[in-house]
Amino acid sequence: MDLRGSIPSFIKITDGKVHDINVLDDLIPEPGSFYVMDRGYLDFARLYNLTLCLAFFVIRSKTNLKFRRIYSHLVDKSLGLIYDQTIVLSNADSAKDYPEKLRRVGYYDAENQKNLTFLTNNFSLPAITIALIYKSRWQIELFFKWMKQHLRIKAFYGTSENSVKTQIWIAISIYVLVAIIKKHLNLDMSLYTILQILSITLFEKVPILQVLTNSDYKSEPCFPYKQLSLFNL
Repeated sequence: MDLRGSIPSFIKITDGKVHDINVLDDLIPEPGSFYVMDRGYLDFARLYNLTLCLAFFVIRSKTNLKFRRIYSHLVDKSLGLIYDQTIVLSNADSAKDYPEKLRRVGYYDAENQKNLTFLTNNFSLPAITIALIYKSRWQIELFFKWMKQHLRIKAFYGTSENSVKTQIWIAISIYVLVAIIKKHLNLDMSLYTILQILSITLFEKVPILQVLTNSDYKSEPCFPYKQLSLFNL
């Protein structure tokens, strides 16, 4: 059953290999948006701030979480759901930081054979949608992994925040443009192959469809060069 279409489009991903929880202090929450985080960002005072700002969050729960279950909702276990609970935190400090109810959703990830538990302040979406919202975060990670591998951002040309962001946005723009070309021309080749072809034909005055259908990126282009010679030898 394909439920990807049920994932809201207004999801924001907050994550990193090195968890700097202070980044949440710089966040300006947008009401109605979802903030999806790994359990390294589990800080109930900061999460409660999102709730006060009318924003939503989905975050992995820690195994040692202390809570009291108020209610258990029926779940469709055929979708991988384990439980859908309404809880309150029972640890004194945590309850002080987050005094309202939370939703606790259990999900079995069959692909990785793992039981996952999510916490959220959204009580209206189906439980499976909460799980899929978190899984959408993995696609973002795969996207950046692809960027590192294929767009080859090995070093930054500047050290300022603006320079780094500019280079990353350029890389993202290249990815999107190539993806658009692939879809528009209905090409079977991979994005990596398209990038390789374009890298050796960048200055050729040849229609892009011809470049991408008559070229072997591992060898010299089969069409005649139309560049002017710098030297007449």
